[in-house]
Amino acid sequence: MINILLVDDEQRMLDLLELHLSPHGYRCTKVKTGQEAIRKIEEHSYDLVLLDIMMPQFDGWNVCKEIKNISDVPIIMVTARDQKTDIVKGLKIGADDYVTKPFDEDELLARVQALLRRTSKEDLIHFHGLIWDGQKHKLSYQDEPIQVTPKEFAMIGHLMKHPERVFSREQLIDIVWGFHSDTEGRTIDSHVRNIREKIRKTGFPIDDYFKTVWGVGYKWVKDDE
Repeated sequence: MINILLVDDEQRMLDLLELHLSPHGYRCTKVKTGQEAIRKIEEHSYDLVLLDIMMPQFDGWNVCKEIKNISDVPIIMVTARDQKTDIVKGLKIGADDYVTKPFDEDELLARVQALLRRTSKEDLIHFHGLIWDGQKHKLSYQDEPIQVTPKEFAMIGHLMKHPERVFSREQLIDIVWGFHSDTEGRTIDSHVRNIREKIRKTGFPIDDYFKTVWGVGYKWVKDDE
C-alpha cells in the first residue's frame, strides 16, 4: 500500500485530503505541524508528502527544505497561494509538484498518481542472480522460484530497495503491516528467519547481504561486509 504523509494546520483540510485519497488505496497519516512532519519522516518510510505552505511558526517552505535534507521522498505543495513566484520558490527548494486550493479532486489524484509513477522505486530488482519482481510478485534465484509469503515478499523487497539503510523492527511493522497493527517485534524476527532459510536453500548467500544490526534492526547491504 502507498503511504502518504499529509501536512496541514487545518484539520478540515487534512480530513478532506484523506477523504479523496483513501478510497484509492492510499494509506494516509495526518499531522498538523512542520515539526511533527519531520519527526514522522525520520521515524517512518513514506512514498509521498502533501505539504501545506501557510502554517504557523514553521511554514511549508522550511519544512520542505528540512525534509529534503533527510529524505528523497517526493513532495507536492498544497496551498492557497497560486502566484507564479510562490510556485517557482517551492520548486526551487525541492518540491516536486504544486496544487492550489481549492483543488479539483480528479486533478489532485492525477498529480499524485503521476508523481508516484515518476518517482516510484524500481519494481524489478536484480541482485547477483536474485530477482525481486514487484509486478509479478515473484522472488527467484537463477530462475528458481522462491516461495515466500506476501509479508516476507514485501519485507525483503523494501530492504532491497533501500540498501545500507537500517530499519528497526517497529519501522518494518509500520511499513509491512501498517501503522495501526498490533504485530510485535518477534514476528519480524520470525519472518526474517523464514526469509533467510528459504533463500539459503537456493544457494544464494543470503547471510552476506541480509544483515542483522544488533540492538537496532535489519538492513540489506550492497556487497559483503
